[in-house]
Amino acid sequence: MRAAAGSAAAPTRGSTSPAFVRVVTFGRLEAVSITHSCIYLSLLICAFVLGNPQPATFIFGLSHGLLWIAMSLVCIAAARWRVIPFWLAVTVAILGGLGPFMGSLGFVVEARRRGRGTPPAANLDG
Repeated sequence: MRAAAGSAAAPTRGSTSPAFVRVVTFGRLEAVSITHSCIYLSLLICAFVLGNPQPATFIFGLSHGLLWIAMSLVCIAAARWRVIPFWLAVTVAILGGLGPFMGSLGFVVEARRRGRGTPPAANLDG
């Protein structure tokens, strides 16, 4: 019974959630990722160049942490709904906490791949 309840909520191959896909698009995720990188760069500048001024360092640090959590959750869901490839969701979720520049770079690579017409990387779940 437990497996049936869990599988009912999971998307089937090729299915889409119109509301999710309308709101969470590749372009919007890319823009938020680049914004996250800018916030992280501001945190690094405040902490190491300007000598740790408060409350700016706290605000940028909190913004980075909360945005990383939100980006991780949304990117994992976006990978499940095939908005972004699985490798990109993993890059954002795993490497994004330490350096969101890797997630932004991943979005740039995927945008170029999509622009050339190269098929997206295969999803690991099947």
